[in-house]
Amino acid sequence: MQAKPDFVAALFAIALLAAAPAAEAATPQASGIVSAEAQSPTGNYLAALIASADRDTAAAELYFRDALKIDPRNPDLIERAFAAALANGDEQTANALGERLIARDPGNNLARLATAVHAMGQGQYGVARNQVTAGDARSRDVTTSLLVAWCYAGQGDLKRALDSLDRIRDSSIQGFRDYHAGLIADQLGNAAEARRRLRSAYESDKTTLRFADAYARFLAAHGEVEAAQKIYNDYSAVVPHHPIVEEELAALKAGRTPEPLVHNAREGAAEVLYGLGGAGGRQGDELPALIYLRLSLYLRPENDLATVTLANLFEQMKQREQAISLYDSVPAASPLKEDAEIQVAIALDGMGKTDEGLKRLQAIVEKRPHDVEALSALAGLQRSAKQYAAAAATYDKAIAAVGIPQRDNWTLFYFRGICFERDKQWPKAEVDFKKALELYPDQPLVLNYLGYSWVDKGMNLDEAFQMLRKAVELRPNDGYIVDSLGWAHFKLGQYAEATKTLERAVNLKPSDPVLNDHLGDAYWRVNRRTEARFQWNHARDMGPEPDDLPAILNKIEHGLPGLSTAPKASDASAQKESGG
Repeated sequence: MQAKPDFVAALFAIALLAAAPAAEAATPQASGIVSAEAQSPTGNYLAALIASADRDTAAAELYFRDALKIDPRNPDLIERAFAAALANGDEQTANALGERLIARDPGNNLARLATAVHAMGQGQYGVARNQVTAGDARSRDVTTSLLVAWCYAGQGDLKRALDSLDRIRDSSIQGFRDYHAGLIADQLGNAAEARRRLRSAYESDKTTLRFADAYARFLAAHGEVEAAQKIYNDYSAVVPHHPIVEEELAALKAGRTPEPLVHNAREGAAEVLYGLGGAGGRQGDELPALIYLRLSLYLRPENDLATVTLANLFEQMKQREQAISLYDSVPAASPLKEDAEIQVAIALDGMGKTDEGLKRLQAIVEKRPHDVEALSALAGLQRSAKQYAAAAATYDKAIAAVGIPQRDNWTLFYFRGICFERDKQWPKAEVDFKKALELYPDQPLVLNYLGYSWVDKGMNLDEAFQMLRKAVELRPNDGYIVDSLGWAHFKLGQYAEATKTLERAVNLKPSDPVLNDHLGDAYWRVNRRTEARFQWNHARDMGPEPDDLPAILNKIEHGLPGLSTAPKASDASAQKESGG
């Protein structure tokens, strides 16, 4: 689903959360949420701006609300406090502030959306429809058409609901439109229309989980169990082991009819907001996505998929504590709970709490020793902690749990190969890289790693360069992969070609110390000594690995030794892994 709603334009009022001279404000860190009473009015305001820029929604709401207490009529503060409350999921406060905003500015579309959602939560569908359609050109807006349709559905008016949806002419979101039309028709008892619309949505994109799930549930409810199973199995062939799909397949095999995805108009509106929030998050529209998902969870707090999607968004925004809180809130009975537990451990690692993350994953693996996802996550954390032997042993268990490996299992062999290579067990590493390519021919990361390793060892040079060139062809904008090809030229003494290729790599990835170090070496070999020292100084200032810093400093002072002893990058293989 690639829906990108026109109504996002209205949501850019939320940019107030990020638009501020926060970097200039010398205030206590908002993320600590110190007592607001200890702040001056100006201090509260500036602390709120800092928290907003850091995406710390809880602190931003606290500080904006306290600033508003001191200056309750300030329209700018009202709007910022409203947006902060909305982003933090404080719907009651957001609704109250939204009503105040509408009284001052009837055209504030974000406030109207929030109050419309609040009205739908109260079952006031006429009020909600009036709110969401107020303003300029609202009838042409995707979000408006979808929510108006569910307002009509809440009033039992199928014809007007479908008419509202059919005003959406954008072919890129036809599947999204028909999906909601099918849900509404099914809820209001028109099975023929529901079938037609849900089938149309599914046929438009069979890899969208909600389209496949809704259509399969409809078919199963109408006695077409085999057809429903086929839809789930076809989805699993593309996206293996999705917990929701596996749970529904198990239900069908046990003779249970799955529940419909949506039971009423309130849940239907929540589904609209969840879908738009998920699409926005994938497209990088983080703040609008955050608002949509918060509003969706207000209408349907038990939607675990929306909760996990919001948690993923907070991880994307580097707000891992909020992400962990959301993952932990997923009920134990949910099919998404196991994945949520794994994500908590990964988030802990992202916070620098690798030991705690490892303990969590080890506990999960003890409970579920054949869980490939948990084993893979544990191995990944062990690998990032440079526990290569332990990581390889964990990958052994994951591969054993898979049984007969399929294409999507290539990463297990690739990462185990990296662990073997780092643990100085090259013959085993080479076997794994070849196995990964057997499962996924021309996979650029594997081509890159194996090709570079062969060049580094002086093995299979013709095939190695073919691999590296193929990897660059497949991922021409990946600075790490381009660097591999350039460094391979350097290792073979092809300095002019190396310089040209490494310059391109640094242009693609200018902030990586390894790439800048490599380019410095190439410049030195083509007698561009001033530029070489500039690149080495640049690499030094970028925070290279501790083991690499002495060599960089030595080159800055003394240059490179003779051509017969070209330097070997101690971390070159580590840098290769980071491509992609």
